[in-house]
Amino acid sequence: MSASTDTQRMEKIVSLCKRRGFIFQSSEIYGGLNGAWDYGPLGVELKRNLKNYWWRVMVHERDDVVGVDGAILTHPEVLKASGHVEGFSDPMIDCRTCKAHLRADQLVEKKGLKLCPNCGGKDFTEARQFNLMFETHVGAAADESSVAYLRPETAQSIFVQFKNILEVSRKKLPFGIAQIGKAFRNEINPRNFTFRSREFEQMELEYFCRPEQGMELLEYWREERLKFYDNVGISRANLHVLNVPDADRAFYSKGTYDIEYDFPFGRQELEGVAYRTDYDLSQHQKASGKSLDYFDEETKERIIPHVVEPSAGVDRTVLAMICEAYTEDEAPNDKGEMESRILLRFHPRMAPIKCAVFPLLKNKEPLVAKAKEVVLLLRPDMTVFYDESGAIGRRYRRQDEIGTPFGVTIDFETLGEKDPALRDTVTLRDRDSMKQQRVAIQDLPVILRERIR
Repeated sequence: MSASTDTQRMEKIVSLCKRRGFIFQSSEIYGGLNGAWDYGPLGVELKRNLKNYWWRVMVHERDDVVGVDGAILTHPEVLKASGHVEGFSDPMIDCRTCKAHLRADQLVEKKGLKLCPNCGGKDFTEARQFNLMFETHVGAAADESSVAYLRPETAQSIFVQFKNILEVSRKKLPFGIAQIGKAFRNEINPRNFTFRSREFEQMELEYFCRPEQGMELLEYWREERLKFYDNVGISRANLHVLNVPDADRAFYSKGTYDIEYDFPFGRQELEGVAYRTDYDLSQHQKASGKSLDYFDEETKERIIPHVVEPSAGVDRTVLAMICEAYTEDEAPNDKGEMESRILLRFHPRMAPIKCAVFPLLKNKEPLVAKAKEVVLLLRPDMTVFYDESGAIGRRYRRQDEIGTPFGVTIDFETLGEKDPALRDTVTLRDRDSMKQQRVAIQDLPVILRERIR
């Protein structure tokens, strides 16, 4: 799973995320809450753009997928049937030297010895199983009868609502049920910024099919998901598909692919695409005593559908997009001198702010008034940021650093003072190339919509 690491690059990315309002440590003024993160003004826009695009591609642009939004609080019998109560655990050990709690697979091996990754110690406790679910109580009583769990994955609410959704949607196999939502896992050692957290969001699809379609659909969804990452700006060169060996797969899976990304801290899983067979529906049918089968009108048989599951992490994908976009290069300043520039090369459809609008001078009322007209023109179609403070070059740099793909400058040509033929035209600047073109204000919405879709 490991690849080359770049600690310095990751530190710069974490610093940028806080400095520019992408991601903050949760409860920071109280010392922070380990494994929990808050998304700031830019981070929440980036995250929302990702989720909206996933929903558009996976649900709205297909005839064979519908959506659901299940409850976070989960009945304990659901998670007993799924195997989470008994089996959702990690082996945990303690380092006797630095007292760190570690997952057993986090130990570093050197010259045949297993060492603590924090202090290099060699003295550990015996491994013991640690259940990753958050338990809570529902209602006034806090006893065994009131136990519930914060869901450890979004998938189970899809399986237990399968029959209801099948009846109201009138779908035929193959078809899918999609969900985006929060999940919670009491990780032993959260790490790598937002990559491994205790509270996170998932984008999951359970795609139900006939048994003989399972392996073919596993390959289909692997390719569909790789296309998705291309379309949100993650280079295929930094993605890797791991065909999970039999020994490492869940016992009920007939095939699993892990789509991995080369993060600065190493190669790690971004998404899993798994053929889960009929395990989930069969377990819930057996435990609940309720029918979760499907009547196949072609064969006139009742079957338990099999399922292929593409399951992606929202937070991991957001982090991958930021890591992919982070770039350092050089650009001329207002004096024509080359200086270093930090920019985020987000795909335009993912960028938190699509277009920034600048009046050339803030003390020239006609320029400011025209700039605000442009903002009102664009705002119904995209997120727009208005900035009139500082030199124009500095304003460009501020927007480059947060990934805004386009900048519109209102200057004296816009007012027709130098050439009447240029009246009501503006300068449209591209973030990556820094090239500028003159376009009519009335054409701006169409031009930008085509570039950010």
